[in-house]
Amino acid sequence: MFVFILIPIVFVFRMALSKVSRAGLIKGFTGFANFSKILSTPTFSMVLKNTFVWTVAVVGLSTLLGFILALLLNNAFKGRKVARAIVVFPWATTLVVQASIWKFIIDTDYGTLNTLLMKLGVIDHAVNWTPSAGAWFAWEIACGIFVTIPFVTFTVLSGLQSIDSSYYEAATVDGANYWQKLFKITIPLVSSSLTVSTVLNIIYVFNSFPIIWNMTKGDPGNRTDTLVTYLYKLAFYNGKQGEAAAVSVVGFLILLACATVYMVATLRKGDE
Repeated sequence: MFVFILIPIVFVFRMALSKVSRAGLIKGFTGFANFSKILSTPTFSMVLKNTFVWTVAVVGLSTLLGFILALLLNNAFKGRKVARAIVVFPWATTLVVQASIWKFIIDTDYGTLNTLLMKLGVIDHAVNWTPSAGAWFAWEIACGIFVTIPFVTFTVLSGLQSIDSSYYEAATVDGANYWQKLFKITIPLVSSSLTVSTVLNIIYVFNSFPIIWNMTKGDPGNRTDTLVTYLYKLAFYNGKQGEAAAVSVVGFLILLACATVYMVATLRKGDE
């Protein structure tokens, strides 16, 4: 942990507080100059907003849909093993491949979505599914949700399978209906699994790079960038490695705050 985590973090902080050449050489201490530069640009505020929208939308919707899917897969039905295997596929495939597939599907000229809808008679001509930066960003969010659902599903499913059936039997005897069992038994008993998946997903999604980079590269005009793709451009396209390090530090502090809130809430819950 010291070699692969602590040392790189210290090095990034040092770069963020220094003047760095295009070759990556540290020229000297400049204090918070790099932070002042990035915070004074309207692009950074837009990118920060995109990052929050991206993270909240992907984590929130994938958690909801993953929880519902876990409830369905927890039931006994014919072909359940096959269904579980299918759900794993999006998670088992690399994000670069997933992003490329989604970009191909929604392509106006030769995308499979237009081809399918025209063959079904739903549309009579090819539709441009990405007429604006906002539309591109929405499709990126959809792709992010699709690849995140399996992780939530199987995390929650493991929690569901650990619940003793006697709880539900007792609730049935007491006359509880499905929704009462869900909110009084199921959700409280899988809350720890949901919390773990949510915290990990916040970290993973916040730092996710391949989907956005492979679909739009943050274009047009940084309007689909998140902090990760934005700092990559600053460092390797514009040669502003000091400012890129400052953006990285901002992202680190945001995630540190989220992790701290989680730890405090967990410790308080344990004390209770």
